[in-house]
Amino acid sequence: MSEQDPRLGLTVTHRRYVPYSHAHYAGNLVDGAYALGLFGDVATEVCIRTDGDEGLFASYSDVQFRAPMKAGDVLEVVATVTRVGTRSRTIDFAARVVCRGRPDRSGSAAEVLDEPIVAVTATGTVVVPPAP
Repeated sequence: MSEQDPRLGLTVTHRRYVPYSHAHYAGNLVDGAYALGLFGDVATEVCIRTDGDEGLFASYSDVQFRAPMKAGDVLEVVATVTRVGTRSRTIDFAARVVCRGRPDRSGSAAEVLDEPIVAVTATGTVVVPPAP
């Protein structure tokens, strides 16, 4: 498809609180696969919006774990369509920490971060059924 395709540049954003039950490591760290699951969720919405189908995740061409994600974080997950093929879509993903728990203050203390922390980035490919 040409660069004029209206699906190109479509951006979908999800936000998710990371519950303490998802911490797997010391310091309430959450494993990197948690972000990949969120990328799958936001990619599903992208496919619904672009093609009226949930689509299937085919592959990642790049995944970068840049900063820790912790229980008590609020993650903002963004997906942007960067290429539209006949049945495939390339999507850039970013998971950013926008709020962080502050257990050093109290059990339920948290704060909005002045600057989001980019925790994970990726590029992935989804496929959708042929157009009718």
